Amino acid sequence: MSTRTNSGEDDVRIESRDQLVEPMQRGEKPESQWRIGTEHEKLVYKTGDFHAPSYGEQGGIRDILMSMRQFGWEPVEEAGPDGKVDVIAMSGDDGTISLEPAGQLELSGAPLETLHQTCAETGRHLTQVKTVGDELDVGFLGLGMWPDKARADLPLMPKQRYAIMKRHMPTVGNLGLDMMLRTCTIQVNLDYSSEADMVKKFRTGLALQPLATALFANSPFTEGKPNGFLSYRSHIWSDTDPHRTGMLPFVFDEDFGYERYVDYMLDVPMYFVYRNGIYIDAAGQSFRDFMKGELPALPGELPTPADWWDHLSTAFPEVRLKSFLEMRGADGGPWNRICALPAFWVGLLYDDTALDTAWDLVKDWSMEEREGLRNAVPAQALGAAIPGGGTLRDLASEVLDIAHAGLVARGRLNSMGDNESGFLNPLRQIVDTGKVPAEVLLDKYHGEWGGDITRVYEESF
Repeated sequence: MSTRTNSGEDDVRIESRDQLVEPMQRGEKPESQWRIGTEHEKLVYKTGDFHAPSYGEQGGIRDILMSMRQFGWEPVEEAGPDGKVDVIAMSGDDGTISLEPAGQLELSGAPLETLHQTCAETGRHLTQVKTVGDELDVGFLGLGMWPDKARADLPLMPKQRYAIMKRHMPTVGNLGLDMMLRTCTIQVNLDYSSEADMVKKFRTGLALQPLATALFANSPFTEGKPNGFLSYRSHIWSDTDPHRTGMLPFVFDEDFGYERYVDYMLDVPMYFVYRNGIYIDAAGQSFRDFMKGELPALPGELPTPADWWDHLSTAFPEVRLKSFLEMRGADGGPWNRICALPAFWVGLLYDDTALDTAWDLVKDWSMEEREGLRNAVPAQALGAAIPGGGTLRDLASEVLDIAHAGLVARGRLNSMGDNESGFLNPLRQIVDTGKVPAEVLLDKYHGEWGGDITRVYEESF
């Protein structure tokens, strides 16, 4: 989840619906200004005994963050209600390094023009964290979920919002705490030129999100044993909070646009309101009531644009709209697959011909078929049946061809004259072998590892 920063709008109050639509309209950019923002999380463990380090222990999460100063990163602090100040993130030229609830370390990368730049950024970050890891006896694991940790084994980071979410999650779903504490993801943030362009990209992204989930499926273990899924992380989202997750059927309605997304967000229950450095618990309360000055947590107050932006960040559908589109379906993974996810989506969505071709593949699917595919993928991955016959593996080859053509058409070359299409190669290999990353790990677990889950740490980042 995003790290809160001052917006400069705390003195403005929202008094009209136009102000709710404004962030999405503000996101419209000409193609020349489209950028790629890549976010990736990794699991952190101590190399001596593989435990997940707490925030404050020696060589723990705070020490990891502060050690990043040697590479030019600067601390971002948050004071709690007791006045205690904690470092909750690091800010630098490559974006923000932040903490997920149980200490998963996330790079929210800078908005970049090309995939070459994105992959260079990723490489810099991983080199830096490995250097820090060697200094502090810490390792990093690229998976979609902790393979061996129970909830009770994991710490909670000292970010105020996480305490609110941890209290609220068990009231709305059975697996919300697993989402918070045990999962990792890769996601890509992309731009649009107009409302119509946003709509087409949103629909195509939602329809093909199960394919991304399948290609990146990488969470087959729970507490040391196979869990019966290939992307258990994706399954977790199906029982986290139905009010703020899912495939969003209304996106495929003829009248979908900014206004419909605003309506959806107004009906997503709130988590919190941020005032004077404090996160006030508003879990389950209504932003519609907030607009009327009737929020129980802050009676008589109207929301600010910053409150609305915070609220936009607390919905977790398969694709999310703010002032850009977020593609959210992939499990965490190692270096080469971090670069492959933005390549997949940029190739499909940043070239008009590719976008039209991709949409043509999926536009006739019914909502029932889309939901069925999304529900089948966590267990079956590329083996899931697609509407009209065949499997996702069959569709994957065609979609990767479209993405390849889109990247070639973009014509973004590196210093060697290479275009961006090579970043799709790890996905080609997955489709060619028919084995998603989780299946490769399961083969090792049942074979050379002899059922010893600690061997997964040899597959480190």
